[in-house]
Amino acid sequence: MGLIASVLFILSVRLVFGHPGGIDVDEDPSSLSADRIVPDYVTRNAPLIWLHSEDPFRPSDLLQHIQHTTPRIDGDSIPDLPPLDLDNLELLNDVRNGTSHVALTSNDDVTTWPSWMLGQTPDPSGRIANATACIVILVEKSARDLDAFYFYFYSYDRGPNITQVMEPLNRLIEEDGGGMHFGDHVGDWEHNMVRFRDGKPTGIYYSQHVDGSAFDWSDNSLMIQDDRPLVFSAYGSHANYESPGEHIHDSALIDYCDAGQLWDPMLSANFYHLDPDTFDLTRLALADADDAVETNQTSFFYFKGRWGDIQYPDSDPRQKTVPHFGLKRFVTGPQGPIVKQLVRKGLFPDRRHKKPWVQWAVGIFMSWYPCCVRGWRIWMSATVVVVGVLVMALCVRLGVKRFRRRSRGYKRVDTEIPLNDMTMVDRHDRHREEEFTG
Repeated sequence: MGLIASVLFILSVRLVFGHPGGIDVDEDPSSLSADRIVPDYVTRNAPLIWLHSEDPFRPSDLLQHIQHTTPRIDGDSIPDLPPLDLDNLELLNDVRNGTSHVALTSNDDVTTWPSWMLGQTPDPSGRIANATACIVILVEKSARDLDAFYFYFYSYDRGPNITQVMEPLNRLIEEDGGGMHFGDHVGDWEHNMVRFRDGKPTGIYYSQHVDGSAFDWSDNSLMIQDDRPLVFSAYGSHANYESPGEHIHDSALIDYCDAGQLWDPMLSANFYHLDPDTFDLTRLALADADDAVETNQTSFFYFKGRWGDIQYPDSDPRQKTVPHFGLKRFVTGPQGPIVKQLVRKGLFPDRRHKKPWVQWAVGIFMSWYPCCVRGWRIWMSATVVVVGVLVMALCVRLGVKRFRRRSRGYKRVDTEIPLNDMTMVDRHDRHREEEFTG
């Protein structure tokens, strides 16, 4: 009996205190789908967003965005649809035309910047009132590991203009007048992902255009305030960065970040649990929430179409093209969180964006530009290249001459000493040897 009592005591101690990192049993990620309560550490370590001080496009309410757009496929509206909201948006997946998906197309001319497209500015506490502009999706990787995806929604993404193109490529775009922005689109999903182990954050991912950056939680590059990482949203594009200032992306473009307006996404968020095997999404509630969750509001997640207009054709008077590069002023809006590789091994998505050859070429050129191409350096670099080519040509020429000389030498020997003459010489030598021995 004493042995059994000892074993039971040890097991009870391990059950209470044995969770590595001191995580409470009621916050074990494995219980998320059962109790439907958001673990405290998910909000305690959630990002805080610094919006750019001059960015006119603020975080936007998802439902308002849906209500100010019309589902279209190949430019045509879809008849007999019910009023759409977060609870039924996925029904649009049943409407297909070949490979084309439905696009939530703005009811207004986007060049007029209607008020709904500008979003809402947070109040001094960082709250956006009566709006859902953030979606938090929790993905359990194991009983100890959890990935928390914090998605931020904006109704409009404004691309760069001449001031955001690095020298010397900006000179090529100046021919357009320099004022036009390119790469604009309706609808914009950005996100951070924080990885937790035993309720403690271990790393964070920042989405940036078609790629992103990732850091260990202990990285000195991160700015942490009250256990929450600071995120700086870039002007217009809303790409997420770990620090203010200028950030280079796509080899030659600049994003501007500053601490303009603080936004706490947790004050205007919906929370969900995603089963990585079945992809079932379940609505969660905060532990201190006053009201119970009335509806699931999960249908929007499964919508596979576009959250903005399809790229306008060149015949549309609103559409413009950047000379030399073929970049369009307006491009197609993005897909939603369902395509963001929510089940991943590392902090980065498992399938990274592959750069086209043009971007590789621009990257190589821009890496050489400051040291070897800029200003007078181009003449020195050109001289080095020319000298190098001449030296290589000279070496090749000398090598060819030497090869030909050797080839001619072997032929000359063949001509001067034919095989029959060699036989006669051999007989003469044997005759002299016989006379000497005789």
